Amino acid sequence: MLHFENDYNKGAHPAILEALVTSNFEGLAGYGSDPYTENVTEQLRELCDCPEAEVTLLTGGTQTNQLVIDTLLAPYEGVIAAETGHIATHEAGAIEFTGHKVLTLPHQDGKLSAKAVASYLAEFYADSNHSHMVYPGMVYISHPTEYGTLYTEDELEALSKICQAYDIPLFLDGARLAYGLAADGAVDIPTLARLTDVFYFGGTKAGLLCGEAVVFTKNNQPKHFVTHVKQHGALLAKGRLLSVQFKALFEDGLYESIGRHALEMAEQLKGILRDKGYRFYLESPTNQQFIIVSNETLEELDQQVAYSFWEKYDDQHTVIRLATSWSTTQADIDALREIL
Repeated sequence: MLHFENDYNKGAHPAILEALVTSNFEGLAGYGSDPYTENVTEQLRELCDCPEAEVTLLTGGTQTNQLVIDTLLAPYEGVIAAETGHIATHEAGAIEFTGHKVLTLPHQDGKLSAKAVASYLAEFYADSNHSHMVYPGMVYISHPTEYGTLYTEDELEALSKICQAYDIPLFLDGARLAYGLAADGAVDIPTLARLTDVFYFGGTKAGLLCGEAVVFTKNNQPKHFVTHVKQHGALLAKGRLLSVQFKALFEDGLYESIGRHALEMAEQLKGILRDKGYRFYLESPTNQQFIIVSNETLEELDQQVAYSFWEKYDDQHTVIRLATSWSTTQADIDALREIL
């Protein structure tokens, strides 16, 4: 069986495992008080060109989204997101579980438009009954989006300005950030740090066993954030599990090479799909590719290829996702070419 269903179907990059094994018998303080965490913090401050950045390492994406949103919002506030946003579709109501409503808006290929956000905020405050409603207290986006699309610098600038005007934070979900940064013409890390109030480097989908690195960029990390993390059951006693992995990820260009490799595999994948006559649902410049496949073809594909169901296209066709990653090999691509 070939695995193209997601970008985390393998364990971990060999360099990450090696770092864990090498450091295994070091005696280290717990709860993120180890020197590896200090090192990662400095690495990320330098990458972000943001000396004042505050960094916290967490285990997974849903946990990270829930913690950031819950701690930055007041009890009466909700978070604006695209209707296709991960927090609105595939997180089992984790945000609502903390008492914060996800306020969904229409999307454009997975992206929130500044115009739609501005219109929503203006209409909310123009409603004389808004004190009886859920206040929009944050804007959430993901980069890449759930459809593998990317925000341009101009789009991020426009969203940032709207958030500043209404004094609400812009939060960028970077679960797949490695694959977004590697795309041609993509915004760089310092730009993301400048235009967002908080974002994170996803490690789970970039070769780590687990881990997400949250970066608050405006001296805006919630007070006693570690205590909030603890209350959410998200504080690891063995913080080394995350810090050792992230230190290795950001050394020797590994983070960048992982992103480039996945996109090189994705470009080959796109070429194969075009040559075989498959229809693309949309154009994605990253590691996620979406195609429209007849239901009959899917029955045959099921026997040899693991893919992700995305949505029904019509009664006879389905949209599926094929994803490459750090672990995709040339042999995988060649075998898929033969199957398709």
